[in-house]
Parts: sequence; C-alpha cells; structure tokens
Amino acid sequence: MKKVLFIQIACAAMMLCACGGNQPSVQSFDDIVASRRSVRDYDASKTISQEQVMELIQCAQEAPSWANQQPTKYYVAMSPEKVAAVKDLVGDGNKRNTAGAPVMIVSTYVKGKSGFFRSNPANEIGDGWGAYDNGLSNAYFILKARERGFDTLIMGMRNSDELRKLFAIPDDECIMAVISLGYRASDPNRPDRKAVNEVVKFF
Repeated sequence: MKKVLFIQIACAAMMLCACGGNQPSVQSFDDIVASRRSVRDYDASKTISQEQVMELIQCAQEAPSWANQQPTKYYVAMSPEKVAAVKDLVGDGNKRNTAGAPVMIVSTYVKGKSGFFRSNPANEIGDGWGAYDNGLSNAYFILKARERGFDTLIMGMRNSDELRKLFAIPDDECIMAVISLGYRASDPNRPDRKAVNEVVKFF
C-alpha cells in the first residue's frame, strides 16, 4: 500500500513539473534586457511585498563599486501615504506616469566615498564616481526587477529637498533618482537604439 501511494505521489509531482507548476520560467539575460522598458502605465490592482523588494535590493548590492565602498542607499515607500507623498514630489508628468505603481524608491549615494583615496579625490571625476556606482546598483536593481516580472521607471525630475525631509535622508547623501516599481498595465514600445558603430571605436 505504501509503495502504491509513493508511486501515485511521484507521478503527481512529475505531472506538476511537466506543466510548470508555480516554478518561474527560465529567462536568459538577453530576454530580460530585451523585455525591460521604462514603464509609464502600471496595474494598480497588483501589489509587491517587502520581501520581494528586499530581494531586488540584495541583488543591487552585488553591483561593483569603487574600492567596494557600496555607497548606494535605498529609501522605500510602501505605505499608501508615503507612496502618495513621493508621487507628489516627482512632477505632474511623472505623477501621472506612476499613478498605479505600488512602490516608490528614492536612491542615494554617500558622498566622499567612491572616487576618493585617503579623503582626497583620486582623479578629476571625484564624487562623480559615487553617481557612477549608484547607477550600477540601480541597473542591477531594475534588471532583477524585470527578471521577477516587475517593471520600473527611473526618474530624475524630483524635489530633492522635500524628499530629504520626507525620509530624513542625511546631508552626506546625494539624492539621485526616484524609481517606481510595479507591474505594467500595457506594453510600451521599444525606442530605437543607435547603431553599434556609432558608439564604439576599436583600435
């Protein structure tokens, strides 16, 4: 009897696997890059959990940074009140674009870390390396988000002074982008990219 039951369970498991079950579909990196878009139309009926956001941030932490300084910080608005407050600080156009997004994230970097050696700028770019490292972290974040079926919009139009007050962001952090996170309600078009030979020179 036990043997028959074991066989029945094994067969059921095999059928579940064959149908995909709840397992996420395997995507190549190229698939993820190709499907990522700057989304300006979100499905307001879908939510995202704190655990899901944490997974994206943990991936972002794997991004390289100057001397492994890891200067990027994230301030995540998830409560309806905080989300609405952030949307009020990204301009009217972006407020409309992110109306259905359930999560809004402020991305910053700690100044005076990346690009410095013994507290002095290591080259002419100086603190610009902090912005560079922040961009790398955000790139990891949005690509991981897309792998998990989420969508994002990186916004540079924002009221940094009011965001600093809203999240009590320290003065030694530079506020960079606001990132909306949610599920697309429609598929945006893919803008044309420059031809590769316009952006590269081989020597």
